Amino acid sequence: MGGVITGFAIIASVIGTGYLLGWRGSLGENGREVLTKLAFYVATPALLFTTLAGADLGVIFSTPLLVTAISTCAVAAVFIALGAIRGWGVGRTTIGALCSSYVNAGNLGIPIAVYVLNDATLVAPVLLFQQLIVMPVALTVLDLSGGGSAGTPVWQRVLTPFRNPVVISALAGVAVAGSGWTVPEQLLEPAVLIGNMAVPAVLLAFGISLHGSSLPGQGDDRWPMLLSVALKSVGMPVVAWAVAAGVFGLGATDVFHVVVTSALPAAQNLFTYASRYQVGVRLARESILLSTVLAIPVLVVVAALLG
Repeated sequence: MGGVITGFAIIASVIGTGYLLGWRGSLGENGREVLTKLAFYVATPALLFTTLAGADLGVIFSTPLLVTAISTCAVAAVFIALGAIRGWGVGRTTIGALCSSYVNAGNLGIPIAVYVLNDATLVAPVLLFQQLIVMPVALTVLDLSGGGSAGTPVWQRVLTPFRNPVVISALAGVAVAGSGWTVPEQLLEPAVLIGNMAVPAVLLAFGISLHGSSLPGQGDDRWPMLLSVALKSVGMPVVAWAVAAGVFGLGATDVFHVVVTSALPAAQNLFTYASRYQVGVRLARESILLSTVLAIPVLVVVAALLG
């Protein structure tokens, strides 16, 4: 489990640095907002393009990915159903559903795949599924649920996904990968350099947001947060195991791989999206924090039972 500890330690150190920056006020009152916008509009699109441009799109059509897709949709549907019943609102329900089902397959999934699963490519299908399907749909819902969407012409609503920098970069990366064209290094290197800022910017902004915040589980977001954490930390791994072993009859090794992937905590970039749309910010912050803390014992239990 050295990879799990190493991955979490790296993330914790960067978040801790952000907390210190917030405590000292080193970046001023708007430091978190600037980092969030940098990640959303510049760094994350560059990272997605460089990642997807060299990806093997054939991995999308694998059975383990189908298991992940089913478990993702199942737990997200549970949160959406309860959110509709409880009247949590479209925006907050969307963020909560993402926190329940959108795993940290990048900065946590890759090191865990290397050190625990011994194969970094095992998280590639999850990355592609989340970036090409889940996130464009979620961002479109967030765009259309904003106050400014009322009265917007239908044709503009249809084009909404194609105005989002995250979606545009993902589609551009897929187009390059599908064409078989290799981007010249001289053109790709600047995007790689900018993309390398994405994860640190997100983690630093997250750390800054923790300074001065109250303990998790307080206020109106208490029950949505607890539900999202329960679904992410327990519900999704259990559903993934049931679907992989019971429905598709996958072998022990494949079952272990998909359950470990499903047990990863909520991704930190969800906080960036919540901050960008100014909806469910506290819900995202607390869900990510608690699911990340709980992921360590959950992954230990998964490894003990299935590894």
